[in-house]
Amino acid sequence: MEEKVNKSFKDRIDSFFKIKERGSNVKIEILAGITTFMTMAYILMVNAGMLGSLDGASYGSIYIATAISAVAGTILIGLLANLPLAQASGMGLNAFFVYTVCYGFGLTYANALILVLLDGIIFVILTVTGLRKNIFKAIPKTIRIAIPAGIGLFIAFLGLQNAGIVVNDDATLVNLVSMNFLSGNPVEVWARVMPVICCLSGFIAITVLSKKEVKGATLWGIVGATALYYLLGLTVKGFYDNTNANYFLGFTDGVANKLDMNPLSAFKDFGTMSFGAIFKDGFNFSAYLANHSGTSLVLVIATSVLAFCMVDMFDTIGTLYGACARGNLLTEEGEVPNMDKAMLADSIATCVGAVCGTSTVTTFVESSAGVGEGGRTGFAAMVTALCFFIAMFLSPIAQLIPSCATATALIYVGVLMMGSVKDVLWDDIAEAVPAFVTMVIMVLTYNISYGIGLGIISYSLVKVFTGKAKEVSVVTWIIALMFALTFFLTH
Repeated sequence: MEEKVNKSFKDRIDSFFKIKERGSNVKIEILAGITTFMTMAYILMVNAGMLGSLDGASYGSIYIATAISAVAGTILIGLLANLPLAQASGMGLNAFFVYTVCYGFGLTYANALILVLLDGIIFVILTVTGLRKNIFKAIPKTIRIAIPAGIGLFIAFLGLQNAGIVVNDDATLVNLVSMNFLSGNPVEVWARVMPVICCLSGFIAITVLSKKEVKGATLWGIVGATALYYLLGLTVKGFYDNTNANYFLGFTDGVANKLDMNPLSAFKDFGTMSFGAIFKDGFNFSAYLANHSGTSLVLVIATSVLAFCMVDMFDTIGTLYGACARGNLLTEEGEVPNMDKAMLADSIATCVGAVCGTSTVTTFVESSAGVGEGGRTGFAAMVTALCFFIAMFLSPIAQLIPSCATATALIYVGVLMMGSVKDVLWDDIAEAVPAFVTMVIMVLTYNISYGIGLGIISYSLVKVFTGKAKEVSVVTWIIALMFALTFFLTH
């Protein structure tokens, strides 16, 4: 009787997700779902480390918000689009949230969540009405190519800073950390160098494991760097800085007091800090208006939401095509099956993420690892979602991971995002310059939207003065004008 019930349950799963029809089976789908989770589980730690640094949030609250939004988004894309893909807070988009919108423009954590919600709502409208395709085509191809590469450079730069490899220098603004043991107190130098060694070791490990096609290479690299950090950390002793009359704590000084091994603490922070913060404080822009005009606020909101939408759109569309192409899931016309439903799942997940308290949710390119394992249906997505649900209760373990270890993921993902550079028409200077401006400005101004804005403006001007103004669409001109007004009236 039990065997009959189990068989019936499997049949229902197969019938709903069309597993056999797509040439797969339940066992393969489960393995594919676990593989996808292993390759993208790092986002839980990285996102918590990024957004958790903002006032009004904490590591634990963002960890839970990231996990819940990943569960919601992954279930949605599995049920609505029946695709073996997974979603979570997007890399690059989280950096834009923290370093551009909050630290750059001066909006609060809750204010920034309003922009994410607007991004999700607009995305829903564009998807339902079919306008998404028109907007996508309106952005110059060279800019679309340059955006992910520029973001890749930007988040790699963040990783290098978080690991203490690139440091502030009054003369040149950036410099390589000093590792000269003959230049000062050897104990102090070792305390500075040790995290650098851990980060670089983890980064090389990820590279080697990825080359050998080991599943979850990024996660294993982070784990390895963490283990090395705690091993070498035992050699870092406290010291007294005679110059500044300060005592610097050693590795073991007060470590036990800093740790909270209660998994429910993260849920408590989530409930009191992140969940619903958008409705509690999101519409209070008094902190920003204290130093800026209302016009400035409107332009910042408009261009920031626009940037969120563009990055989210390009990221999602590119990932959907790439992952589905790897698994031969594209239709005969070369389209992603249930494309609109997949985009709708992405936009709804972004709205859920905003309410939970995290940055824009998008489809992860790491999903292609699960597709490579044979995942063909949304049942694999259900398995990935279950893994994220279980991970919610592991926040105390995740909190043990140092920033130098999560930095390895930032640097490595930055490498992966640079792949689009090869598609820029470097031989055509009219195409190369806007792409170059987009990428370089993102990194050197520490602002993703500035790179997008100046890239679009430079593209439009080059086309005008080379007699090709007709190639610039009306939508492109509107976007360029919005960014120009932002630069001249708010910055």
